Amino acid sequence: MSKLLEGKLALVLGIANKWSLAYAIAQAFSKHGATLALTYLGERQREAIEELSRDLDTAAILPCDVTRDEDLAALTERLRALNRPLHAVMHSLAFANKEDLTRPFLETSRSGFLLAHDVSAYSLVAVARATAPLMTEGGSLSTLTYLGSTRVVKNYNVMGVAKAALESSMRYLASEMGARGIRVNAISAGPIKTVSARAIKDFSSILDTIAERAPLHRNTDPAEVADAAVFLASDLGRGVTGNILFVDAGMQAMGF
Repeated sequence: MSKLLEGKLALVLGIANKWSLAYAIAQAFSKHGATLALTYLGERQREAIEELSRDLDTAAILPCDVTRDEDLAALTERLRALNRPLHAVMHSLAFANKEDLTRPFLETSRSGFLLAHDVSAYSLVAVARATAPLMTEGGSLSTLTYLGSTRVVKNYNVMGVAKAALESSMRYLASEMGARGIRVNAISAGPIKTVSARAIKDFSSILDTIAERAPLHRNTDPAEVADAAVFLASDLGRGVTGNILFVDAGMQAMGF
């Protein structure tokens, strides 16, 4: 297989553990020849990422809390110190308080609403601002979303609203960053068993429904999402921006 990302530097934000979609994407990027910069939040996560990165071509493992502007400024400088252009950024960050996912959306707290949007949506804008100056040869900025942004998915609640904001932010960024040769897209992945997904009440029933009703009659494999991320980051995706690429076994096409 040709190495679609040979010679490129890619930043991946959001690896938490070996089940993370971000980790599957990092593996695929590395397999296709990219050199990686990875971020972590806290010492425990740093140790996990150091362990996971042993089989990857990794240039740097950097601290970054995307809710802190000073961390994002430091990320820019640490990436600049690598003395090479940045070609791809994978934003795989989302968070909401568990209680705001388990109780009715009507009861979402103000602080919970703001937190979900800060981490899950505004962070894309903040990361774009921090990395754009380093993408001197153009490149790709991608994020992960979910069908719950446009359809009501039981128990997805405030995260669905945050994903809607994320998708709108992606389109506005695509419009503004295109002049720099930077493409901005989202991948809408089907539900996958990750640690964060377990916070969604009755998540297993969602998986059962997808396997029954999706055109492919199965759930999404993390490797499929990772391959889509490689496509968007590579020259194969050079004409794609402002788009949502669905990798969900076709579930988005289905009605009642």
